[in-house]
Amino acid sequence: MNDLDETFGARDLIKKSMLKLDSFTAISYVDLFWTLLISLFIGLFIYYIYKKSFRGVVYSHSYNITFVIMTMITSLIIITISTNIVLSLGMVGALSIVRFRTAVKDPVDIMFMYWSIFAGIAAGAGMLPVAIFGSIIVGATILLLSRKKIKNSTYLLVIHYTDEAYDAVKVQVAKLKGVLRSKTVRKGITEMTVEIKLKTDNTFFVNELSELPGIHDVSLVNYNGDYAP
Repeated sequence: MNDLDETFGARDLIKKSMLKLDSFTAISYVDLFWTLLISLFIGLFIYYIYKKSFRGVVYSHSYNITFVIMTMITSLIIITISTNIVLSLGMVGALSIVRFRTAVKDPVDIMFMYWSIFAGIAAGAGMLPVAIFGSIIVGATILLLSRKKIKNSTYLLVIHYTDEAYDAVKVQVAKLKGVLRSKTVRKGITEMTVEIKLKTDNTFFVNELSELPGIHDVSLVNYNGDYAP
């Protein structure tokens, strides 16, 4: 009888444990409202910081909006999975299937994505002071670093010329201390791409270079990315 009682006792314990796993914790609608509201304001703060600190070539408004929505959605996910252990395991399995195919070239954009996820997790877990003060410190740091002036700006000088202008182009590139990045020859027309660094915005040399005989056109492009040869 003792062995039988122990068997039934173990089964009851397992059943009670399963019932606890399947049980749902009630969600307070007041807490849900404040969590979403704070997530919204933090997302808007991230939106503002991204817009002010953006140093890329083309600003994407739609991409910036995703930070606001991502913060709110992450907080909702955390609130949902915190109500039930079994549901949280299923949610983790479901989210692991999701694959993002959009290539993010700028590491700063990835940093903003992680910031949005962090804020959503902290807000959804009820750690509102961590989400608020952490976001304020991160945002202030980003603004401080983004306002630091760069002494030498990098540009790409693209020149199309004939053999007649080869010597003049060579002299001009040497004056600018340029670094040759690419050179293409098509039916007597040479395209040369040179990386140069300028301390000021004085680009009058482009006009002088374009007036030389044998020069077809000259382009100067500000360059912020990584060059891939």
